[in-house]
Amino acid sequence: MTPKDIKEYIIENFEGVIPKSSWGETSFFYNPNKALPNGVYFCTIKEKDGDNDKASYLDRDNVFRFSIGISKQSFQNLFNNKFKRPAKGDIIESSFNFKELDLITPHPIYGWMNWICILNPTKESFDDIKDFLDESYGLAVEKFDKKIK
Repeated sequence: MTPKDIKEYIIENFEGVIPKSSWGETSFFYNPNKALPNGVYFCTIKEKDGDNDKASYLDRDNVFRFSIGISKQSFQNLFNNKFKRPAKGDIIESSFNFKELDLITPHPIYGWMNWICILNPTKESFDDIKDFLDESYGLAVEKFDKKIK
């Protein structure tokens, strides 16, 4: 899979999604009719390291990270762990290799917020995480609905 493949999948399969790109990252927000200033963030594709985010070593050629915010229960089922919030510029304390390709891991920075990620997912791995993407979208819709009421 490529970042373009994933972006196209998200746009084609989820209504009301607005992609926003900046600083080597495309963030996807649920925001039908642009009812909110930004909408509700539910997944992202990051293609380069940032000042406070170098754990995945995204400056390697053609390496990107796809990240998804999931429910506490799903995160617990995957990792059986609740990570502590890292200090600014640090990563969560874990034994995961955040540079490994095609492996679902907690997000190196936002794992404490129940975000997962995968570097350069294959088609098969992407198929494996589609349920998490569906869940993340559903959570974004719920949060959006609460915000506009």
